[in-house]
Amino acid sequence: MSSETDNTQRLPRVSNLIAVQSLILLIVFAVGMGGGYYMGKQSVQTESVTEEAAAAIPTESGGTSMMHQVNPPDGYTIPAKFGGIGPHMVAAGAISVGQFVQLYEQVGRPLNDEQLTILNKGSNKQIVINQNNAHFLLNFFWALGLVNQNSILTEGPMTARGIEQVGGFASTGGWTLGAKEPTELYASAQIITLTEEQQAKLLEVVTAVYRPCCNNPTHFPDCNHGMAMLGLLELMASQNASVDEMFEAAKYVNAFWYPQQMLEVATAFKATQNVSFTEADSRLVVSEQYSSGTGFQAVHQWLANNGLLEQAPNSGGSCGVQ
Repeated sequence: MSSETDNTQRLPRVSNLIAVQSLILLIVFAVGMGGGYYMGKQSVQTESVTEEAAAAIPTESGGTSMMHQVNPPDGYTIPAKFGGIGPHMVAAGAISVGQFVQLYEQVGRPLNDEQLTILNKGSNKQIVINQNNAHFLLNFFWALGLVNQNSILTEGPMTARGIEQVGGFASTGGWTLGAKEPTELYASAQIITLTEEQQAKLLEVVTAVYRPCCNNPTHFPDCNHGMAMLGLLELMASQNASVDEMFEAAKYVNAFWYPQQMLEVATAFKATQNVSFTEADSRLVVSEQYSSGTGFQAVHQWLANNGLLEQAPNSGGSCGVQ
């Protein structure tokens, strides 16, 4: 995970030993869960908490209600289906099923039959993200974003220093569950092909969806969460999801991948606008103002200054591998 504001920071080569793979993937996910708690200079665009909104801010006993908005207990249904991308990625070498399965066995959360089917046979089921499968989907879509051939990877910020330097990012060098080297996998297979209209929708969304670990939009997917979000949005675009549906999905997927950070963002929306996370404008929630590294830092500091910090219940942490 690149939690720095310097977009050019590089990672060293990662060993292919499965024990190291497990450790790295767990750390990468955990940093995303807990990162971003630094002093920010950007301010939230509200000076005070309204009296009505302040009364609605969850206390310790009411925090679960807001957490249920951020991470709905039944999950969030994404308007897209897996289709055959799992087997296609396996065939392309983006996923080594044996290593993928072993990772989850080592951490005591073996893949279930549905997840194995997604990998090996494909699935026409609607994608639902929840606390139990958020980490599986993070790795699954990380592989898709990495291997799928798209101009965002071949012509975008990732190659600003030349294609020969692309292996130094967390989203590339950090991928150790493939049957090939990450640089060999990079944008190497046409898993998903988009029309001009679909690509235009994708570009509109990926340039505006941020993540709390850094200040880069999904258009610059230099970390695992960014690359996974790119893969998911590519899939949604290919199945003709609307721009609004893509932004809404990004809001909830971010929330399952960053439950603590999005709980704080939800608290800020309630305090400053008296708007629930469910009702909050998805474009604004995932924007640079709230969901970038700097934006979230400002939200966190503003909540701290106003005595409104909320701690996600233990259930929120189960998004990661325990």
